[in-house]
Amino acid sequence: MKPLRILRRSLNNAIKSVFRNLSLSIASISCIVITLVLVAFSIMLSSNINNFTSDIEKDLTIVAFAKKDATSENIDQTRDELESIPNIKKINYKSKDKIKKEMIKDNEVFETIMSEWDEDENPLQSSFVITVKNVDKIGETAKTLENLEYIDNVKYGEGMVEDLIGVFKIIKKITIIAVVALIFVTAFLISNTIKITIYSRKKEIDIMRLVGTSNTVIKLPFLFEGLFLGLLGSIVPILITIYGYVFFYEKMHGVIFTDIITLINPYNFVFKVSFVLLIIGGLVGMFGSYKAVRKYLKI
Repeated sequence: MKPLRILRRSLNNAIKSVFRNLSLSIASISCIVITLVLVAFSIMLSSNINNFTSDIEKDLTIVAFAKKDATSENIDQTRDELESIPNIKKINYKSKDKIKKEMIKDNEVFETIMSEWDEDENPLQSSFVITVKNVDKIGETAKTLENLEYIDNVKYGEGMVEDLIGVFKIIKKITIIAVVALIFVTAFLISNTIKITIYSRKKEIDIMRLVGTSNTVIKLPFLFEGLFLGLLGSIVPILITIYGYVFFYEKMHGVIFTDIITLINPYNFVFKVSFVLLIIGGLVGMFGSYKAVRKYLKI
């Protein structure tokens, strides 16, 4: 069939072109390798930051201390008021007696001191441990809690929480911008390589036009050449991603500095990133070729 013959001929011409301009192809592939390694690093960094942020948001709570003279009716009233606040996801009430028992259980010194306390002597305050739906609104929610009649004090790590989440969001934005910028750089490099290939085959292309060769037949080899360059350039970054991330994960024992900041398990994750790199390499290679073909062949 004619379409299959055209496709096979285009693939053969693309492969020949890669080897015919070997030095240019190697230079282009090298640039793609460097760029995709940086893209892989940015993707893995951004993914892990998302993971850190999700873990922090999942574990982040507000502690609202009830007034010492609050009665059981006052506590029930406060619970109803808390449930009506839109940003509150979960409420866990702890009486002062329960807090005392937990402290005694965790520390022998506390046990010595607190075991003698009866209910009237217990100076601890009952509290509501609250999980919020949207961490960005945690400050507003805390202020709402402070205005409740039987809430004495509210703590959630104010200032530090917002700063930490803010830093993570800035890093995420920077990595996303870096990935997009690097993709455009890769497309530009491939486009330049294809341009040089077009110039080197200018006479051949003119002859093809004179004998009535269709624009599609002329374009296809260049598009496939860009695809091959992109796919070849993604091989080394994929290997670095798989083996590099697994090595780093094992070296750090799955955490960074503290157990709070955990790394994404490499199983499946590295293969997903590798697949993304392969797709980016192929698509960007074809996009760079397409831009060069349109501009310099005027077709």
